[in-house]
Amino acid sequence: MSVQSVTLNLPETVYEQIQRAAVKTKRRVDEIMAEAVAAVAPVMDSASKNLRSVLAQMAYLNDAALWQAARATMTVEQRERLQYLHDKQQREKLTTDEQTDEQALVSLYRETLLIRAQAAVILKMRGYNIADPEQFAPIE
Repeated sequence: MSVQSVTLNLPETVYEQIQRAAVKTKRRVDEIMAEAVAAVAPVMDSASKNLRSVLAQMAYLNDAALWQAARATMTVEQRERLQYLHDKQQREKLTTDEQTDEQALVSLYRETLLIRAQAAVILKMRGYNIADPEQFAPIE
C-alpha cells in the first residue's frame, strides 16, 4: 500500500487530544491520526453529524473500550418493540406514533451496527484477529 504525506493544521486542543491518546495507547501521533482518518472515511458521507463525531472519537478509545463497543447492542426491550412493529406492519398499517417509534428504532439499529463495525475496523487496524464472529456476541 502506498502512503501519502499530508500536512494538517489542527487546533491546539485537537492536537493535544491526539497526543494524549498516543501516550495512553503507547503509539505514535501519526499512527493515531492515520487510524482515525482511515476509520471514519468510509462513513462520513452517510452518517449524521453526531454519529460522525462519535465514530471519529472511537479512534481515541483503548482496546478494551473498542471491544465493548464492538459488542454493543440495543436493549432487549428495544429489539422486541422493533420486532413487534415490523410484525404488525406486515399485517396492518401502523399508527403515526408507531411509525415514528419504528423509524427511531431502525435509526438506532443502524447506528449501533455502524458503531460495532467501526470498532471492529479499528481493532483490525490495531492488529487483532477479528475473524471469529463469536468475539462480537452482544453484551446484554
